[in-house]
Amino acid sequence: MNSGENGKTAGRFYRKRVELFRLLDRIKLWPSRKGILHGIRSVETIGGAARITTHCNKTFLVRNSRNSRAARQLRNKMFVKPCEACRIPGWKLEKYSATLFRRRFGSFLTTSNAMPQA
Repeated sequence: MNSGENGKTAGRFYRKRVELFRLLDRIKLWPSRKGILHGIRSVETIGGAARITTHCNKTFLVRNSRNSRAARQLRNKMFVKPCEACRIPGWKLEKYSATLFRRRFGSFLTTSNAMPQA
């Protein structure tokens, strides 16, 4: 997905208010409370919650919320540094930094291509 001439990654657009689980399935990154960005190994959905396992073998349970701390930090790209144990590759960080979240433009991250009724 390079733009060709300048070698920068093309921007991706996602809706700003998508569900947290759909966003985690697509981005595969998790911001900790200390501001460290972890890579996600697996997401197991359990009703309205999910069990997230990171590459550094940390496991925790999160609820599906659009305005949670983690969802806001992912949308606003607020993190101090990537986790050294997770070893997130540079291309993934560049792709994440080029991702844009817009209110009225971008993918809904739905399983089907149909537009939801508004």
